Amino acid sequence: MNIALAHDYVTQRGGAERVALAMIRAFPGAPLHTTLYDPAGTFPEFADADIRTMPIDRWGVLRRNHRLALPFLARAVSGYHVGADVLLASSSGWAHGIPTSGRKVVYCHAPARWLYQSDRYAGREDAGARGRAVRAAIGVLGPGLREWDQAAAHSADRYLVNSTVVQAAVREAYGIESEVLAPPPAPVAAGDAEPVSGVGRPFVLCVARLLPYKNVDHVIEAVAALGGTELVVVGDGPERARLAELAARTGTTHLVGRVSDAQLHWLYQNCEGLVAASYEDFGLSPLEAGSFGKPTAALRDGGYLDTVVERTNGVFFDGPDAEAIAAAVHDMLRISWSASAIRDHAGGFSEERFAARLRAVVAEEAARV
Repeated sequence: MNIALAHDYVTQRGGAERVALAMIRAFPGAPLHTTLYDPAGTFPEFADADIRTMPIDRWGVLRRNHRLALPFLARAVSGYHVGADVLLASSSGWAHGIPTSGRKVVYCHAPARWLYQSDRYAGREDAGARGRAVRAAIGVLGPGLREWDQAAAHSADRYLVNSTVVQAAVREAYGIESEVLAPPPAPVAAGDAEPVSGVGRPFVLCVARLLPYKNVDHVIEAVAALGGTELVVVGDGPERARLAELAARTGTTHLVGRVSDAQLHWLYQNCEGLVAASYEDFGLSPLEAGSFGKPTAALRDGGYLDTVVERTNGVFFDGPDAEAIAAAVHDMLRISWSASAIRDHAGGFSEERFAARLRAVVAEEAARV
């Protein structure tokens, strides 16, 4: 079989990029096609893969900030062609539109947030210049991009999704039925551990890109209100400056930005638990924490409903406000957890299971060529 892979853009470190790496491991030697590739901005493991970029990648400013590429990506993707028996596309908005000579299988992380959850993606009305710019861009580009996105979705022969929430979203956005295939957590538990300077115990951990819908500001306020424990936030993004000001006022928050896998290993290993307040399509971070036997206080929404089992590997809060988060974190810290039960739960989402199902689906589609 001639198998090709695709991903929206390889410019950041996140759950979708972890999934793209798992796909590369599942299909050794298959090229990964993408719009933009920034080696310095993403996981170093991509350096060992056969990454094939589109002509738009010539623009360095877009590689360093893929959000600036929004007006150009639909045309860039539509003008690119992949010759393969099966194209397996990891997509949350662009790779699903790549034309191919063979069958197309889409692994959908979510229908494009900026098109179907634009208010949540842009953030509060008073969130500043970024929010205003996002709303303006969506207002101008949205109708054309929605038309393009619908056609891109229906060019696929098969849809896989990462959670039951995304399964419902794909059905609502596109009228497409899909199969849920949960992605594996990052294999951070198996690596070396490197301490993070300035972080002392006890602390709770939050791992999230610094975007409005991740609700990191409310996590900072909640942990500060609790007292007795500190908060470490791993991640970077447009909200960094605003959150740094908030963190400075609390005196109990460490914004550590991007960290290495060894440092993330140490943070998971030494934290009291994870706080997950984002609106997520798949709740990946509780599984990462679970591989270390650590519990999660999670928003009762989205993908966390698939990966958190109350009182087995975590507790829920019903809304992303500081008071509710603080109450859930308080409960998480006082419960006596079974680390082995938490690890067993996370083990049910193994990469071996994920890769085996991907290979089976791709083989079925290749047989139809």
